Amino acid sequence: MQHRTVAELMTRHVVRARHDLPFKEIVKLLSDNDVTAVPVVDEQDRPMGVVSEADLLRKSADQEDPSGRLPIPRPEAWERAKAEGIRAEELMSAPAVCARPEWNVVEAARLMEVHGVKRLPVVDETDRLRGIVSRSDLLRVFLRRDDAIREEITRDVLRQTLGLAPSAVAVDVREGQVSLDGSVESRSLVPIIERLCRSVDGVVSVSAKVTYRTDDTGRSAAGM
Repeated sequence: MQHRTVAELMTRHVVRARHDLPFKEIVKLLSDNDVTAVPVVDEQDRPMGVVSEADLLRKSADQEDPSGRLPIPRPEAWERAKAEGIRAEELMSAPAVCARPEWNVVEAARLMEVHGVKRLPVVDETDRLRGIVSRSDLLRVFLRRDDAIREEITRDVLRQTLGLAPSAVAVDVREGQVSLDGSVESRSLVPIIERLCRSVDGVVSVSAKVTYRTDDTGRSAAGM
């Protein structure tokens, strides 16, 4: 099975901010390029962090409400520092959480989830910026055609990886939802089939009605 990599999904022409870029220039950079965040890089083009609209809005949120209707916020020390910042390196969220070009979708998605970020700068072996991958980029794998998913499961998972005969398990894919129907030799093979099918790019869910002829797990339940 060939999983799509970060290199295939990422944006290569990355809008970035120098670490010393002033506040108003960052706002202009975001507006001119219709983006909500950019990596902040040092002189060697290595990501130091990411500065987003949310980072910049702290400056507005820290101001006193002219109407007097809202209470003055009580920010943490790091929030005050950002609100008072005037350059990208003072405003950014750091350190940069980065991905590598050879990673697959699962690796990148898990890193985003763990760190609660919406995008990852992509760096090479020298830690220089080579691209950026966002949540929407990763979701593009779910735009795969159903027939392409079915073909990969039938050919790569069932035949090449597991060595099953073409008639052993029928595969139906609709809107990324995979249905399996058939019979295999051993019970232990059924969860393996399900797991491998779920790992195929673009699969939303897997429903398996696969029976077995031999229970090699030692369980008492029948699968015939």
